[in-house]
Amino acid sequence: MTDALDPADMREQYRTTELSAADLAPEPIGQFARWFKETAANPAIHEPNAMIVSTATPEGRPSSRTVLLKHYDVAGFVFFTNYESRKGRELSANPYASLLFPWHPLARQVIVTGRAVRVGRDETVAYFRTRPHGSQLGAWASPQSAVIPSREDLLARYRELAARYPDHEQVPVPPSWGGIRVVPETVEFWQGHENRLHDRLRYVHEPDGAWRVERLAP
Repeated sequence: MTDALDPADMREQYRTTELSAADLAPEPIGQFARWFKETAANPAIHEPNAMIVSTATPEGRPSSRTVLLKHYDVAGFVFFTNYESRKGRELSANPYASLLFPWHPLARQVIVTGRAVRVGRDETVAYFRTRPHGSQLGAWASPQSAVIPSREDLLARYRELAARYPDHEQVPVPPSWGGIRVVPETVEFWQGHENRLHDRLRYVHEPDGAWRVERLAP
């Protein structure tokens, strides 16, 4: 491996403004909205709604993947998936998740932890109707996370569905497909700084419904 790149030699100094508790919104969704707007306006960031979703089995074996955030409000952060996928099955057995938004060009991260619950069927149907026709067919064609014989097998299934539901035909919502809402218990805002002295401010949801902010060592 003489031509291998050594990641230990890769370093970057982050030069950003300080993040103080006094500058934060009163609750985490308001602060997330501020940062998300700034992130979406930055052309260097591709798909600012991309987030890493981490789940675990009841035995504690973790898995992670990148999905797209499709909605957020005071109730939580929503994405859509096949409930029979690995993450869907893990969330059914162990309904807690972590979300990580890696906004590297801004030297920022947001980390959400909380309980995962399925959204109502009406909400799932309403979102499914906004998806491109091809994506609707894809939700049926792909038995997400299952082992398949080949890519051609997947494409053949898609072609079969496209013939059954041409562009003018409404595609029904798969019964095993729907939304997951992560109801936040903690939300951490991470801002990178020089010498690895980063700002880490974490909102913690209290039993009375209030949010407490604490600073973490980087």
